[in-house]
Amino acid sequence: MALLLPLASATPSSTAELPAAGSLQRSFDRAADAYGVPRDVLLGVSYLQSRWDGHGGAPSVTGGYGPMHLTDARTALASAPHHSEGAEDARGDASRATRAGGATAVPEDAALPARLRTLDRAAKLSGQSAEALRTSPDANIRGGAALLAAAQKELGGPLSDDAADWYGAVARFSGADDAATARTYADDVYDVIRSGESRTTDSGQDVALRAVPGVAPDTAQAARLGLRTAPAGKTECPRTVACEWIPAPYQEFGDGDYGNHDLADRPASQKIDYIVVHDTEGSYETTVKLVQDPTYVSWQYTLRSSDGHVAQHVALKDVAWHAGNWYTNAKSVGLEHEGFLTAPDAWYTEAMYRSSARLVRYLAARFDIPLDRQHVLGHDNVPGPLAGNIPGMHTDPGPYWDWAHYFQLLGRPFTPGAGPNAAVVTIRPDYARNQPAYTGCAKAGEACAPHGSGAVRLYTAPDENAPLVKDVGLRPGGQDSTIDVNDVGARASTGQQYAVAERRGDWTAIWYLGQKAWFQNPRGRATAVGARALVVTPKDGAADVPVYGRAYPEAAAYPSGVPVQSVTPLPYKLLAGQRYVAGGPATPGEYYYAPVFDTSTHRVVRGKELYYEIQFGHRVAYVKASDVRVSRA
Repeated sequence: MALLLPLASATPSSTAELPAAGSLQRSFDRAADAYGVPRDVLLGVSYLQSRWDGHGGAPSVTGGYGPMHLTDARTALASAPHHSEGAEDARGDASRATRAGGATAVPEDAALPARLRTLDRAAKLSGQSAEALRTSPDANIRGGAALLAAAQKELGGPLSDDAADWYGAVARFSGADDAATARTYADDVYDVIRSGESRTTDSGQDVALRAVPGVAPDTAQAARLGLRTAPAGKTECPRTVACEWIPAPYQEFGDGDYGNHDLADRPASQKIDYIVVHDTEGSYETTVKLVQDPTYVSWQYTLRSSDGHVAQHVALKDVAWHAGNWYTNAKSVGLEHEGFLTAPDAWYTEAMYRSSARLVRYLAARFDIPLDRQHVLGHDNVPGPLAGNIPGMHTDPGPYWDWAHYFQLLGRPFTPGAGPNAAVVTIRPDYARNQPAYTGCAKAGEACAPHGSGAVRLYTAPDENAPLVKDVGLRPGGQDSTIDVNDVGARASTGQQYAVAERRGDWTAIWYLGQKAWFQNPRGRATAVGARALVVTPKDGAADVPVYGRAYPEAAAYPSGVPVQSVTPLPYKLLAGQRYVAGGPATPGEYYYAPVFDTSTHRVVRGKELYYEIQFGHRVAYVKASDVRVSRA
């Protein structure tokens, strides 16, 4: 299936300008003065677009360049398959045959929305060349200021020094084509202005926006934009995000086949326990076309990178086909974020991170889902339901998703819960400074550009020259793990918690996939912090216990007419003496039987056998409560 990928190259541009120390702050000052835009407004808009990063001149997921995210998707156009890594059945249930997705054509340039073509207008308004706007942060900021000033004039507003006068221009800068998204974007910019921000950018620049707590913009200005009202339909979103209803089809076709999700009655029939974070591996426009194809798969929400706009496709009571594991699908909500795993500089905007965080907080409150990494999963943390599925499971959103920043926005930052010698650790490297080498971003085996990452690499010994730990499920032949960006066999991610197996100097070993896994954790630059958690270990007398990729009920729980699903272990063992962090109390096994279009035959089967979810490797897994002993560490 062909998708619009606004990335001709995800690597930094060889001609990109590297600003001198302190120059970026001065660039904002000069551009504000030149175009009569308040500094606070210019800095606030840029923060929401890029957090003031330049990304070395590489385009964003929507073809945006530089600190002001000026879009030129035509220059950055390419094609690639949706979720090209992995060959999982997104439904993840053998009771139905796997279906291949359909095809969607790449739109012509003329069909690109205006929000993906702002760089050309910035060039005309500022007199800067398109190349300069793509590669020079200073020129890019001037181009952004020119766009804001032009919007202010077009709306009949004054070029005043008062940030409160610029609400309409900020809303227009979002590029949103609906009023709710434009207002939400502007509200976020003014939240940044009120709270203030400061950070060191990816080029080492210290930039600050002083807090202006009392700024009260004239929000009525948004009415002058004349934007459409997006169809709310059956949306289930917080009022703090702009959300529209673009439904996925529940449709019968072919010989007894149907798609692309299942009707259900959640949470009355079964509890929703998980939120799964995906990236789209394609543009927003093409992604929402795909979810409307009954022969394709589905997810509950798609989030747009340029402005944080949200589309809902599947009602929360229903089961979408997104995670590759039917047990997870039946108990989760799937969020697709416009982005690319192998493009570290095709950044996710602050606007999208903030919309996603507000949506996740809403979902967590509604369904009583804990805001932790055992319940807010990446697609790359979902286990293969059976051994044969493991190699084909997907790896998004990958090592460049900023889990630390995301959880700060969720109001649940990863802070120490215990001292430096605690028996459990939470992985928490400094995202910007933690830059493990990866390969495979552009071509197989080719080095990825250095970039911040939320993941740490795991070795068989406390030595960077030691082999990486092996994943016998991912590579049944016993081959070594690699540093490929899609290889999750020797990787721990920010927010994940593990039991400590040993410490030696600047190295810490954790229990991981049935073995000791070492990572660098120097006291002066720690990549993990102490924590307290429930841990499981094999019950007394057991040499090992099986590990499962789904928590299905025992055979006796199935009523007549519902085929018994196998409770088949994965090719891993939890060995005596090893401990793994549990995601919460034990819960009974469940299976949602929904193999046909006619919902009258659908059943939720709930057993008496209890399971613990555990952080077993990079992915979560399950063990039977009857096989383990539980303690608090």
